[in-house]
Formats: sequence, C-alpha cells, structure tokens
Amino acid sequence: MRILLDAQLPRSLVRPLQALGCDVLHTLDLPAGNRSSDQMISAIADHDQRVVFSKDADFVRSHLLRGTPARLLIVTTGNIGNPDPTALLLRALPELIHLFESHVLIELSRKALVIRL
Repeated sequence: MRILLDAQLPRSLVRPLQALGCDVLHTLDLPAGNRSSDQMISAIADHDQRVVFSKDADFVRSHLLRGTPARLLIVTTGNIGNPDPTALLLRALPELIHLFESHVLIELSRKALVIRL
C-alpha cells in the first residue's frame, strides 16, 4: 500500500508502516513540509496513487465534493497520545490494505473500521 500521512499523524508511524511493506511519505517529506496545503497533499497522493491517512475532516469534504484525494483513511480517534493511534493503525493495517482494494473512503475510530463509500 502506498500511503501519504498528513501532519496530524506522527512521523514515527513511517518506519513501522514501512516495516510492514508499505511505501510511506509523511507531509514532512514534501517540499513545503507540514505547510503543504490540503490541495497539494491530495494532488501528490492522487498522482502517486497513495491513500491519504489524516485526522483532518477537510479531506472528507474535498473527497466527497471534488473526488480528491481519490482514496482516504480518516482517523477519528480524537486527541490521544501518539502510541495509541500508532498501535491502532498497525493493528488495522492488514484489513485496510484489503478494504482499499475496493473502497475509497474508510473511517478508523477507536472501536471500528467503517466503510464510508
């Protein structure tokens, strides 16, 4: 799976996701870093066929209204410490890889994965 992690998710997720076989970029890896606009993040993700992983609801609106980013994981865990979303994402990764083969908008909460489209 090719992933672009948005600024709200910790850069420390990159290595564990890579260790599980994912091709991962964090917004800090982009030319404008965490100052990259949502439009730029979506454009890069769509061009490189990456799934945007974000906590930013603006990406949901953009996805629904403009179809970009083409594939999106919206993380709706609220404010929790970095180890918690990391563990949650790593546990859900095998199922996410499978689900993104046929779905484009998925929500990850503390308790469930929800297919939105």
